[in-house]
Amino acid sequence: MLIRRIRYTGTTLLVLVGAEAAVAAEETGGAVELGTVEIVDETPLMVSGVPASKVPSPVQSVTSEQLDQFESTSLADYMRWHFGSVSVNDAQNNPFQPDVQFRGFTASPLLGLPQGLSVYVNGIRFNEPFGDTVNWDLIPEGAIERATLHSGSNAVYGLNSLGGAISMRTKTGFSAPGHTVEVAGGSWGRHWQEVTSGWNNGTVGYFVDLKSFYEDGWRDFSPTDVKQAFGTFSWQDERSKLNLTLAANNNRMIGNGALPLQLAKKDPEAIFTHPDRSITRLFLASLDGSTWLTDNFELSGNAYFRQNRVKTFNGDDSDFEECEEDEHEGFLCEEEDDDEELVEDINGNNVLASDAVEGATNNTSQTNQRSYGGSLQGAFEHDMFGMHNRLVVGGSYDEARIHFSSDTELASLTDDRGTIGSGVFVGESRVRVHAHVRHHGIYFSDTLSVTDKLSITAAGRYNLSFIRLDDQYGDDLNGFHKFERFNPSAGLVYAFMPEFTVYGSYSESNRAPTPVELTCANPEAPCKLPNAFLADPPLDQVVSKTWEAGFRGEFAQLWGGKLNWHAGLFQTENHDDIIFISSGNLTNQGYFDNVGKTRRRGIELGLNGAFERVRFGINYTLLDATFRTPFLASSPNNPNADDDGQIEVEKGNRIPGLPKHMLKIYTDVEVLKGLVIGANMIYNSGQYFRGDEANLNQPLREYAVFNLHGEYRFNEHVALFTRIDNLFDKRYYTFGLYGEADEVLGDQYTDPRFVGIGAPRAGWVGLKLSL
Repeated sequence: MLIRRIRYTGTTLLVLVGAEAAVAAEETGGAVELGTVEIVDETPLMVSGVPASKVPSPVQSVTSEQLDQFESTSLADYMRWHFGSVSVNDAQNNPFQPDVQFRGFTASPLLGLPQGLSVYVNGIRFNEPFGDTVNWDLIPEGAIERATLHSGSNAVYGLNSLGGAISMRTKTGFSAPGHTVEVAGGSWGRHWQEVTSGWNNGTVGYFVDLKSFYEDGWRDFSPTDVKQAFGTFSWQDERSKLNLTLAANNNRMIGNGALPLQLAKKDPEAIFTHPDRSITRLFLASLDGSTWLTDNFELSGNAYFRQNRVKTFNGDDSDFEECEEDEHEGFLCEEEDDDEELVEDINGNNVLASDAVEGATNNTSQTNQRSYGGSLQGAFEHDMFGMHNRLVVGGSYDEARIHFSSDTELASLTDDRGTIGSGVFVGESRVRVHAHVRHHGIYFSDTLSVTDKLSITAAGRYNLSFIRLDDQYGDDLNGFHKFERFNPSAGLVYAFMPEFTVYGSYSESNRAPTPVELTCANPEAPCKLPNAFLADPPLDQVVSKTWEAGFRGEFAQLWGGKLNWHAGLFQTENHDDIIFISSGNLTNQGYFDNVGKTRRRGIELGLNGAFERVRFGINYTLLDATFRTPFLASSPNNPNADDDGQIEVEKGNRIPGLPKHMLKIYTDVEVLKGLVIGANMIYNSGQYFRGDEANLNQPLREYAVFNLHGEYRFNEHVALFTRIDNLFDKRYYTFGLYGEADEVLGDQYTDPRFVGIGAPRAGWVGLKLSL
């Protein structure tokens, strides 16, 4: 029995040309397995696309079979271990709250990270309208049919595609017929149960995925409870198809954040303060379809309604303490620039100092986001001057209404560094704001096959965004902002032979500042995200410009298997880049600012193979991510900051939080009939701490982590699987930032470094039944 047919893409493209296989069969007089042409979507709307061999940039893909074999917790989990140029920071130490970075651009659930990747599910924009964040817990991994990571400033994919775009297509009863039950459990009290069912009769069909996930977490006070439901009801005939999708989530996640380095060395399972709880409740309804009006013209579209309610409760340390000046004796103060400022409650009264209001804060927020919209596009297949041409023209509209509220409640710390609220709320920190966001887009993409070997692609998109802010607690946050831009792209692919192809492209994209950034951009009044917003200066939109070029090839009949390779260069330069600058004494305190130009450039190398009993892949990335414009940043906890708590960032300083070298190796081997064992390794070099944009201090150490996974299939209906993470129980740190630990832990904790800790060794075993 052979290993199930899977296609590791890494940074390479698997393009198997059936015609060549047929010729080989005729020449050899034997039967040769026909290959398939890998098709990728060139727009967010999921329709028939172009062959991957004609795309003038690297594309990485993963299928449902690959996700299933690796037993991924989420799509982000799979990308971390298999996709080239992808790294993950364990900022929250929660499997559903990762910071995913590709080529130095981020897709994260955390508001304090400027986002640089767009995410689409069935053509629906999945970045949250309030902060462009990505809640990975809302995307059920078991419902994904295929996910594709497009590189570069992808103009057609719209706003926020600065470094790339992730496009997902979900399962239907036609693509995933059958029924499965999966149960598993193991370390940290983690266990999950998942039921999937798909069916069709050739005309109508359905697919349902229900999953329940729970774990105690490997750190103290860190349980997570995730419940996901997904369903699609489909109809199709020879020319048309229509899908109605419904999805809902009810997730309660604890991610207790970074830990002071001194405490991490003593007890890596400890927490600094707790709880840091996020509750997400999603409802999604969408309708998508396509039809071939003629043999050469396909019309497709979608419409959706999406509601996501997010509640957060963060038990944090405090920078409020009893006033020292005689005229303020007995009251609570906040120290700012060596001056004391009296703390007022929401009624305008000065707060009396007491043990009940000192030492901690409960920062709470609620974000209700309702969004709706749709897309419509036409794809034309026709000849132009005797050359085959594919033209796609479309438009999209996305609108969202957001109600955001947040409060800071004064509290005290318990012996285990939990918090007890006092019932007193800080007036300056109260926020009640409504935001109305509208995004319009018109795009085109044209691929011209000049010859059988040469393909030229040109594309562009016009983006128009309106953002209105209405302050419900005062009038400081009121504002109206408009952003617009046309982004072009162009590229070519020339296939000298299947084993050697050259490609090159240029592309542009933009990102409009989000409501959360527009309300937190004042360095004189840093915000405690996501809880305290003030009237701030306006921000400029970010514009990215990407050049990339490289070589790739495929050996389709090599030693009885297939071998693919890729080598490429890329450079993306951001203009008016927005970053979150850490400020103040707390780790989550700071402000957003335009810092001029930043640049991310690098080298990508990839090799993968698929043989009778072995599959393997190797990806290496050299990432040089630097600031190109000098600026002055506030970082009072940086040990090398000046007397005013500022650091001078110079041209050429590396951007914090990003490793310079990334290496990934993975393989699957069928050692016995029905038994497949796989191993994978990632290596990341060191990275600078957030708050050290000037590179004044030592970076984090590099690390390498190894995993194992395996499956034994008794028959086509019963399979036993296992996964072991961090096989050698490596203690490692995936990111760092600066804070103040001594106020909570005591005077002996003088090191301002906080770290995100990688999880220790863990293992899980499960059983899957299929019908």
